[in-house]
Amino acid sequence: MDILRLSTEWAKSELFSAKIIGLFSVIVILSAIGFALWGKTTTAKAFVIPLIVSGLFLIAVGIGLYAANKPRLESFQKEYNTNANAFVQKEIERTTKSQNDFKTVFNVLPLIIITAAILFMVMPSANWRAIAVTLIVTASFLLIVDSNTSARNNSYREQLMKYTIS
Repeated sequence: MDILRLSTEWAKSELFSAKIIGLFSVIVILSAIGFALWGKTTTAKAFVIPLIVSGLFLIAVGIGLYAANKPRLESFQKEYNTNANAFVQKEIERTTKSQNDFKTVFNVLPLIIITAAILFMVMPSANWRAIAVTLIVTASFLLIVDSNTSARNNSYREQLMKYTIS
C-alpha cells in the first residue's frame, strides 16, 4: 500500500469537496439574484438577503476547506520523504481530531435544521420563513457534504492505522 498515494488522493478529494461547495455557493448567489430581479411576490423578495448571506457563508466555507488542504497536498511528498513514520503519525492524529470535530458537526447541523423547521411553522412572516428555508437548505447541503467527508476521513484513517514501515 502506498501511503503517499493514498494521502494525495484523500487531499485531492477534499479539494473536490471544496469545489462542490463553491459551485453550490454560486448557485445560491445566482438564485438570490434571480429572486431580486424577477421575484414579484413578497415571499420571493424575502429570499434575497438570506440567500446572499448563505451564499457568502458557503463561499467562506469552500475557501477555508480549499486553503486548508491545498498546502497540505503540496507538502505531503516532502513530509513523507523526510520521515514516513512521523508523517503517518501526524495524519493519524489529524484524522482523529477530525473525527471528533465531525461528532460536533453532526449534532449541531440537525439542531439547526430542526430549529429552522420550527421557526418556519410558527412564524407567519415571509422574511422569517425565507430565513428558515434557507437555513434548512444550507444545513442539509453541509450535512450531505460532511457525511461524505467524514466517511472518507474514516476510511483514510483506517488505512493509515494499517500502515507500518518495515
